[in-house]
Amino acid sequence: MANDRLRTAMLAANLTEEELAAKVGRDKKTVERWIRDETRIPHRAARFKVTAVLRTREEDLWPEVAGNTRPAPTESELVHLYPSRSAMTGASWNALLSSVEKQMDVLVFSGAFLVEQYDLIPLMRTKAAQGVQFRILVGDEKSPAVIQRAIDEGTPGGLEGRIQLMRRYLSEVANLDGIEIRTHGTILYNSMYRFDDTLLVNVHSHGALAGQSPVMQYKRLPNGPIWEYYMRSFENVWSNGIPE
Repeated sequence: MANDRLRTAMLAANLTEEELAAKVGRDKKTVERWIRDETRIPHRAARFKVTAVLRTREEDLWPEVAGNTRPAPTESELVHLYPSRSAMTGASWNALLSSVEKQMDVLVFSGAFLVEQYDLIPLMRTKAAQGVQFRILVGDEKSPAVIQRAIDEGTPGGLEGRIQLMRRYLSEVANLDGIEIRTHGTILYNSMYRFDDTLLVNVHSHGALAGQSPVMQYKRLPNGPIWEYYMRSFENVWSNGIPE
């Protein structure tokens, strides 16, 4: 299996295989092998250089070095922790969006940044024509939960406007096969972005903006409890959502 931890850390640092190789004094093919096969663990000196460049820990990239040769599913599901959504690079988002082959699910209040920064609408058209299924849940701007969230953020009226804008964007693709869009009025404890077997969970705290809040990246594992935990939450909101 590929070393998704290393790949994600490189995306977060906005580094290519060639750039990382140059910084740690190895050739590009060596770095490619580290990414392609998670059982290939660099020597200690090389690991030290890699973690210094990527600003992470050895055990985050290679759990085996911590003596944990059989990591529990609850541990290995977590691929990366970003200090905030804004800390994720554009390369990270573009890589996730472009790699979707089967299913993309989104649970947000607005999520307009996906359209405005990453050109989501043309991507949805192209991917839907290729058979990708989209389920997008956006907020109902008139719901008490949205209105209160805007007040808590210190932007009364602002969030409601962003939601209206997002719904306008999505109306361009709402009638395409494979694309379903619903609105919801639930209290949004987390925003979720699923890209096939990768899940981003953007946690929310009282008074904090979503872009300033941490993001956890999980990968789907057989019987993985964390993945199932969050996707059950998504399905509950989806089942009560109102089709656009």
